[in-house]
Amino acid sequence: MNGYRVRLQVFDEASEVERRRAEQRFRSALELSLGDASLVVPVYLQVQRLLADHGQAPDPEHLDDAQRDLLQAWQEAETAALNAALGSHRYMDDAQFEIVLDPPGAPG
Repeated sequence: MNGYRVRLQVFDEASEVERRRAEQRFRSALELSLGDASLVVPVYLQVQRLLADHGQAPDPEHLDDAQRDLLQAWQEAETAALNAALGSHRYMDDAQFEIVLDPPGAPG
């Protein structure tokens, strides 16, 4: 499983099948956009650290080039994943996707 799963929180009504399909579309697009499934967890963790250090909306001028590139890559991947997941399912506009990391040592 590459160390993570995607959980969809939907505020509108959606069937379990619709949720699972949206989660899979999100996951697939995220992995494709980042270049490989094995990159999702390390990039996600680095972005979380960056946001913890610089706030939820960091000023790009306060980041070095590598941090800016990392944040931009994540934001672009997340946008692509949201577009892929929601697609024609506009009734899911209030959807939130959460990345849940597998515990260390969990079977992948």
